[in-house]
This record gives sequence, structure tokens and C-alpha cells, in this order.
Amino acid sequence: MIKIYELMPDIQGEEMALLQKLTLDYPEEKLRTFSAIYRARRKDPMLILLLILLGLLGIAGVHRIVLNQIGMGILYFFTGGLCLIGTIVDVVNYQTLTINYNRQMALEVHHLMNVEK
Repeated sequence: MIKIYELMPDIQGEEMALLQKLTLDYPEEKLRTFSAIYRARRKDPMLILLLILLGLLGIAGVHRIVLNQIGMGILYFFTGGLCLIGTIVDVVNYQTLTINYNRQMALEVHHLMNVEK
């Protein structure tokens, strides 16, 4: 029986624990489908960090838009990352922002997989 960590070895920690919990009873085919959909939707923390750093150079808010926080992204864009303070806070919290987004995506894919029955 294949497990989620075999299909997604690059995912670790809290995210992996959630994925294992969500996919505990999935048969192999369903698990492969879940991992393919989830991998397409999840965001890499390093990508988010790079987008935040781009905000420090003048194009603030792109990371919020990528994380599906459109309103905050527009606000950051027009206020210069809330005068750079919000962008600096996001540099510190980039992993939390990414984990929260990925958790939401995992729950959505899990729900999608269970609706398709």
C-alpha cells in the first residue's frame, strides 16, 4: 500500500502530517489523484518568500494575490506594502502564510475527492 509521503517526498512537517491524516483511508488510485491535484494547487514557501522580497523592491502585494488574498494584495500594492511594514512582517511570517494556504488547498482537494464518490 503506497503512502502519501512516497508520492510527495519533498513535503515535510506540519503539512505532511495533515496530508497523512486526510488520506489515511485512501486507496492507491485515489491517493495518486489526490497528490496530483494537491501538487498542482499548493504553493512552495520559497516562491512566496521570493515574491515577498520582490515587494521590498517596489512591487508589493504579489505574494498576497498568489495566495488568493486578492483584497490584501491590492491594498499592499497601492500602499507600498502598507509602507513596507506589512511586507517586512510577511517576510518573517512567510512560512505561516504558505502553510495556511496549503492547508486550505489540502482540505478543498480532500472535500473534492469525497464529493466525487
